Parts: sequence; C-alpha cells; structure tokens
Amino acid sequence: MSSQIQPRWSALTDSVLRKDKWLPGRSVPTDTWEHILREHGGFEMHDAARQFLTEFGGLVNDGWPSGPVTARTPFRLDPLTAEWDHGTFAQLSARAGTYLYPVGQANRRTSYLGMDPNGAIYIGKDSIHLVADTADEALEKLVETRCTDIPLPLTPTDPVPARSPESHQEPDADARQRWSPQAARVLCEAGWRSGRSVPTATWEYILREEGGFEIHEAARLFLAEFGGLAVDRESDRTTGWRDFRLNPLLARWDLEIFEELSEEAGTYLYPLGMADRRNFYLGMAEDGTVYVGMDYLNLLADTGDKALEKLIEG
Repeated sequence: MSSQIQPRWSALTDSVLRKDKWLPGRSVPTDTWEHILREHGGFEMHDAARQFLTEFGGLVNDGWPSGPVTARTPFRLDPLTAEWDHGTFAQLSARAGTYLYPVGQANRRTSYLGMDPNGAIYIGKDSIHLVADTADEALEKLVETRCTDIPLPLTPTDPVPARSPESHQEPDADARQRWSPQAARVLCEAGWRSGRSVPTATWEYILREEGGFEIHEAARLFLAEFGGLAVDRESDRTTGWRDFRLNPLLARWDLEIFEELSEEAGTYLYPLGMADRRNFYLGMAEDGTVYVGMDYLNLLADTGDKALEKLIEG
C-alpha cells in the first residue's frame, strides 16, 4: 500500500490558490464578517462556512489578466459581497432546499457563492446550481471549469449595498451631540448606532497578509465603530461627497499608493475606505486625523467624527 499523501487539488488549482495568497495552515479570523453580515442582513454563520472562510476567506482571483495561473470561473471569497441581500439568499436557500451562508461571489460578481451546513457549495443569483459537495472540489471546479454560460462583464461592478429601510434607528442623544442633524440621520440610515462595536481582526489579518499594512489604535477604534458602513447620496445630495465606503480592504493591493500618501502627509496612514465612486482613498493617521486622496492628498478633518460630517455635508 502506498504511503504517499494524495494532493487536495490538481497542480493548476494549487498554483492558483497559492498565487492568491493561500498557504497550508492559513487561518483568517472570521469575526468581522460574522458581525457585519449578522448586522447587515441577519445572516448566521454555520460551522462549515466558518471553517471554509478561516482557510480561504479573502482570496480573490478575478480571472484577469488571463494566463496559465488564472481561474476559469473568476471568484472573490468575501462574504460581505452579500451584505444587505438576505432576501436573495433566502430565495437561493429555498431553491437549494438547505440554508446557504454567503462565502463570496463568482463570475466577476454576477453570481453568489453559498455554502450549506454540510460544506456543499452552490452558485447562482436568479437560479441556483450545485458546484460541488465539498469545498476542495468546488475550488477545483471554479479554477478549472466555467461554472456558467453567462458572458463575463468587461469591468467588475462594486455598487454600494442597498439597505433595508427598517434596518436603522433614529438618531439618539449621542448622535445629535456628535454630529449635525443631517450627518446623524445619514449615519444612522447607514447602520450606525450608539455602542456599535465591529471586530476588526479580519480586516487587520488580510491587509497585513496582502499588503503589509499594520493597523494603529486610532484606526482600530474608528473601524470598530464605523467599519462596514456605506453611504450613497447620489439621489439626495446637494452638498458633500456622492458616496463613501468604510471598508479598509478596498486598499488591499495598494500599499505603494498609501506609502506615497503617507509620505505626502508626513505620517503613516492606515486605510479606512474609499469615496467618490472609488476615486479617492480615506486614510487615518495615528493621531486620528483623516486624509483623502489618490494622486494628491488633502486633509479632510482632524477627527473621525468631523471627517464623517464633512464627507456628508462638504
């Protein structure tokens, strides 16, 4: 009997996953994803999804540029792609006959990936199809085959998540004291509430793994309170920025840009998110000062609270 250990995947799949930063023993904290998806949609993570995301969460292969080490079905193993979309997942779960927890998207964000409590992975949005009964088999299929006949879009889209109108509370005394009535209303509509506390461990791990970012305490405190919020004011904006997303992973591949912005600021900046249809980064210094920029840098405000009000009101 041979004692040789059987590989988990083909050589191609192994190469693709390693190129995307997977390594044996990889262990990503899932706390941030769990908290935000429970808050933004009522999702409850099961053990199979937790185990999968601990090993593979945060991996991205958009299928571009095409080449020998590229997935045939582009995928993004980020469960937050489904935030605020509990309704779609409820329908997909009903069609699959089992509860599906979001584990990412495929086909350049045209399809969701969901996992059932037994570890099977499904793909779909308007309809649902079983990819494979196990995570390893599903990853192999995503890498080696096209899991849909839908033409891939030329440019991936990343819309601000649509929120349920029942998902927010009215501004309380704390909000009214910290911000103007307009800013307080917009932040509460985005999901902020007094005492909000989001674990930041997932963001910290992936940004350290992907780009070498090291979080400081000011950014950790800010993201614990405001991380994961998204504001889109295109329809009712008269002043302020059109939109902003407080997701530090938007900067995961842009350490060099942040090094240049930090040099221009004269202090280390940790990413907080992006604004104006992802044309500008938001970064925070260790003293809590917030900057905005991409090709050039501007001071936004000397505190996080003032920065949020300025983003909303201009």
